[in-house]
Amino acid sequence: MSDASATTTRSAVEPVPGLDDLADAVLAARTREEAQRFLRDLCTLPELEALAHRWQIVLLLDQGVPYVEIAERVPTSTATVTRVAQWLRRGTGGYALVLARVKRRRRR
Repeated sequence: MSDASATTTRSAVEPVPGLDDLADAVLAARTREEAQRFLRDLCTLPELEALAHRWQIVLLLDQGVPYVEIAERVPTSTATVTRVAQWLRRGTGGYALVLARVKRRRRR
């Protein structure tokens, strides 16, 4: 899926007050360390762990790992794995878009 098709074939993001400013702030980080520092200041440790777990789930789903195995490896509930899988398939396309870019970057 191309970057363009990932954004045009998915539903729009619901309006959330402040989301534009938050997205701009995330995009302002120039390095992995800057992003990590920003995210750590923004989130509590449990929030950051939950976000990291969701991304790990996306990566494992992309590899075809079964839901129960993902829940054991991350660790999380199978309900969370199912929810992330649904957003990966039918969400706004954000997971798919970023996943495609990360995979391209890793191939370089």
